[in-house]
Amino acid sequence: MSVQPISRGLIAVLGTALSWLGGVAGAAEHSAFVGAETCQKCHEAEHRVWEQTKHFASFREVHKLPKAKEVLAAVGGATNMKKHETCTLCHSTMAPDPETSELTATSGPSCESCHGAASKWITIHNDYGGPNVTRETESAEHKAKRIQSAQAAGMRWPSMTYDLASTCMACHALTQPGLDPTTLGKMLDAGHPLKPEWEFVQYSQGTVRHRFYPPDITVNSEMTPAELARNFVIGAAAKLVSAKAALGKSKHPAYQAAQKQRMSDATKVLSAVKSVPEAAVLLAAPTEPNALKLAAAVADKDLSGEVGQLVPDRSSDK
Repeated sequence: MSVQPISRGLIAVLGTALSWLGGVAGAAEHSAFVGAETCQKCHEAEHRVWEQTKHFASFREVHKLPKAKEVLAAVGGATNMKKHETCTLCHSTMAPDPETSELTATSGPSCESCHGAASKWITIHNDYGGPNVTRETESAEHKAKRIQSAQAAGMRWPSMTYDLASTCMACHALTQPGLDPTTLGKMLDAGHPLKPEWEFVQYSQGTVRHRFYPPDITVNSEMTPAELARNFVIGAAAKLVSAKAALGKSKHPAYQAAQKQRMSDATKVLSAVKSVPEAAVLLAAPTEPNALKLAAAVADKDLSGEVGQLVPDRSSDK
């Protein structure tokens, strides 16, 4: 029996709020991070993939860039990116120092930046039903409970596409809740990058792809055309909601232009989805509850016939 995490879309339909939902790697989450090395103990293959990404390399490189130094000087405060409260929102994994317990930047964006700060759910995630029970021998009933409990404690499972897309965009689209408008304006004026063209499938299925799933967990599997189309549509839903909300975050001309471009790009994708009524509802009212209803509605659908031509070519994956 295959058990999947609870759909956030279904939860939204039922009107259940999850208190843990929020921006990735935000200041409030920093204290709950455990660090990538903890995840590596069980997820070695995934960790090796991460070591080949820009997320990993950025920890040793980005703070040395002249532009990064200019942005840091414009923002003010700490002169070290790895200690600046604004920079670490997205550029660092802040985990307790093993000797002092002081929060320290231990790496660039890593496992928990996407899957949620793990200190509240990692024990649940690793418990298969007792000291002598393995993942292979775990009962279906216990697996279902474990998956649901870990999610309730803050874990974003790979199947939670809308949540993951929204989390990525909090940083890549500069919509982080912890990023105040004044600081944001200084960053943009100093040349901090803002890429409205950022697209979920293109980035999640590129160098960061880590899909080591049964039946062969040694293979980093690629998505099928149906999976790509579904993720593309859900990513567009997340982009539309994110951009619409961001218009009220800052009046900076460059920021406003970028968010409007994101809305336009997302609208083009969602307008092509004619077979799912929830797409039109979301376009009329770009809210998270409506986006989650759409995500739930397309969970088992093949939308490649409707949006396949719009999905970025695999050669463009980042």
